[in-house]
Amino acid sequence: MNVVEINLENAQQYLIEESFARPVLIDFWADWCAPCKSLMPILEKLANEYAGAFLLAKVNADEMNMISSQFGVRSLPTVMLMKDGQPIDGFAGALPEKQVRELLEKHLPKPWEKFVNEAQAFIMSGDFNSALPLLRQAYEDSQQDAAIACLLAQCHLELNRLDNAEAILASVKMADQDAHYEQLKAQIELKKQAAKTPELVALEAAHANEPNNLQIAYELAIQYHAEATHRPALELLIEILRKERNFGEGAAKKTFMDILAALGKGDPLAIEFQRKLFTLLY
Repeated sequence: MNVVEINLENAQQYLIEESFARPVLIDFWADWCAPCKSLMPILEKLANEYAGAFLLAKVNADEMNMISSQFGVRSLPTVMLMKDGQPIDGFAGALPEKQVRELLEKHLPKPWEKFVNEAQAFIMSGDFNSALPLLRQAYEDSQQDAAIACLLAQCHLELNRLDNAEAILASVKMADQDAHYEQLKAQIELKKQAAKTPELVALEAAHANEPNNLQIAYELAIQYHAEATHRPALELLIEILRKERNFGEGAAKKTFMDILAALGKGDPLAIEFQRKLFTLLY
């Protein structure tokens, strides 16, 4: 429940008792109050956005005059934030959404923190595939929070998606580059070095000597994919497809699509190269 209408029967339960479980935002309003009617949709929107992180309790001050008096309400609208049975913040009058949001942010967990908490539980159990979509959502919702970026990069690193991990860490500002960030950067470099098998080294040398040899380029792409280095594999394959659409009787295109499928729906690298393929084909 995100919103509740207060009456004499439920006032104790929702205004006081509920505030020990989660914050309760009390909105004192009346039908005749125009500012109340402009504020209420904002409060309801935020209550639904926070999805239960707080309860919006609506009190009709005319009908619930005794409750309004007990809370010392002198003008409408009046909004109070209750926690552990006590008012901890509030305001009188109709504020714009930005200011109401700022008040809530001081006292409430961020909306994306539930995604992070769920993802961390998956990380602890070693289920990085399940953590990824949750962290992607939190990363977007938080406007690319640095701590979430590091968790997301960690998941990609554990899944050997080194290109994705590197790209995410590249978005972290210098001021936010903490010990976790540095640790992840070092781990990426170590994994990159370990991935350089003799077969890969030989194919890279052959490709450097014959950059227009599509067969060598294709074999190098296959080797990159086998060693979970997906970006260079996809870059080689898209270049092959630009030069010869049906290379290997469709083998290059099939490998390209197989890599996208392996990366999974919603993966940024997959989305990037899906667009490149679409541009190429259409």
